[in-house]
Amino acid sequence: MKAIDREILRLAVPTLGALVAEPLFLLVDTALVGHLGDTTLAGLAIASVILQTAVGLLVFLAYATTPAVARLIGAGDRPGALRAGLDGLWLAMLVGVALLVAGVIGGPAVVAAFGASEAVSSEATTYLVISALGIPAMLLVLAGTGLLRGLQDARTPLVIVGVGFTANAALNAVFIYGFAWGIAGSAIGTVVAQWGMAVWFVARIVLLSRGVPLRPRLSGFSVAAAAGGWLFVRTVSLRVAMLLTFAAATQLGVTELAALQVGIALYSLLAFILDSFAIAGQAMIGHGLGVGDHSRVRKIARRLIRFGVLAGLAIGVVIAALSPVLGAVFTSDPAVRAQLVPVVLTLAIALPLSGFVFVLDGVLIGAGDGRYLALAGLISVVGYLPLLWLGLSSFTTLWIAFCVGYIGVRALTLGLRVRGDAWLRA
Repeated sequence: MKAIDREILRLAVPTLGALVAEPLFLLVDTALVGHLGDTTLAGLAIASVILQTAVGLLVFLAYATTPAVARLIGAGDRPGALRAGLDGLWLAMLVGVALLVAGVIGGPAVVAAFGASEAVSSEATTYLVISALGIPAMLLVLAGTGLLRGLQDARTPLVIVGVGFTANAALNAVFIYGFAWGIAGSAIGTVVAQWGMAVWFVARIVLLSRGVPLRPRLSGFSVAAAAGGWLFVRTVSLRVAMLLTFAAATQLGVTELAALQVGIALYSLLAFILDSFAIAGQAMIGHGLGVGDHSRVRKIARRLIRFGVLAGLAIGVVIAALSPVLGAVFTSDPAVRAQLVPVVLTLAIALPLSGFVFVLDGVLIGAGDGRYLALAGLISVVGYLPLLWLGLSSFTTLWIAFCVGYIGVRALTLGLRVRGDAWLRA
């Protein structure tokens, strides 16, 4: 067990740094934009959930690539592993360009569908249209990260994303307040940082791929798309739950929508901390099944669950203690800050359950059990609908419905799967 724990930590600790940097992009934007007023913060809330949905739906570029590459490495086929990763990069670029065009042309209409005020919609549209320019870069970062993690290299993504986050924070501060560009400055700074990271990832992978053809393969596109198809459905279900929650908060008012933006940004940060164990699980489970060692795979799954739950408990204690003061970091609006205390306390209570869910998600992704994950995701959304309806009575009940109700349904569906053996496929 000690050897497994060391391997988990060897992959999870640097992965943690890289994962935390990703939501910190949003967290920094939220903190800097939040002091421009609740209208601008509410606009950021709408634009960011649209962008997160667009990019999040393509997370299979990383999540399908990591276990696929890890299995081929476990089977001793490094050239095949690199080819699989390069196919993911080409697919990321093509899809990213398509989303860029769609975002620039259709962004205003998508924002209008949320039904917010004219002032909020204007801020959201500004941020969304500019940020669309960075979508291809973020998809390249996702695909590159998946390839390197599959090669058991968690350090390089940490370094690249860490430098990118630092650049993002500095550029945003200068553009928002130094140049007085407002919410547009936040979007521009983030786009510049995203493309810097993408170029770095591509350069690193080209160096690793000496002797392997770099040109795109039509067969590779189809394989990559098929591998990620079920994970795409699974991710759609997650984003639907998120969009429904934002739509409900929009009906409750601007203050509630602004508070939800801060709550989701904080939740995303903490979720990515817990997800570091899930990412380690993707690589380790994929490698173990590539070797064919099912006994070791089960041991890895048990240890990962333990790590996830305990980490959720520890983080929950810390943020519960900080709940009275965290709101001041993100906004100067007293009404929004008052809403954030119960948000943080509810999140603290729900984190151990979230740790359990995120780890099992990583275990099943690593096992290539995408079809079940897609089915479980759809069941979870259906189970969330009555809870969401009950949550419309107040913002606090809405947040409880999401953090405890929706995540609880996911815990049930994933926990039942791992108890059996159907997911253990070589």
